[in-house]
Amino acid sequence: MNKIAKGLLGGMCAVMVLAATAGSAMAETTWQKNHPRRTQVNHRLANQNQRIKQDVQNGTLTKGQAAALHKDDRQVRQEERDMASQNGSHITKQEQATLNQQENAVSRQIGK
Repeated sequence: MNKIAKGLLGGMCAVMVLAATAGSAMAETTWQKNHPRRTQVNHRLANQNQRIKQDVQNGTLTKGQAAALHKDDRQVRQEERDMASQNGSHITKQEQATLNQQENAVSRQIGK
């Protein structure tokens, strides 16, 4: 093999290795983002967001109250992300329970 062919072959191998690594990392990331405990927590946050918006439209909550509740939900979401970043992109059962308790406190304030 001449030098050019060897260089091309080496470059192609490097590209294939990078592509395979990126593909497996993407698959891992997709699974981790869709981990059942994270999905449950994030689904609750999305549901509470909808409830807050609906209560503002109905006049049950003022915009100021809604802003405070959204802030609380953002803090819970950030805590969920922080927990996941420390545990290989998933949260433990205890962390899920802690987050759910925080969400319960926000949920009780919606529609008061």
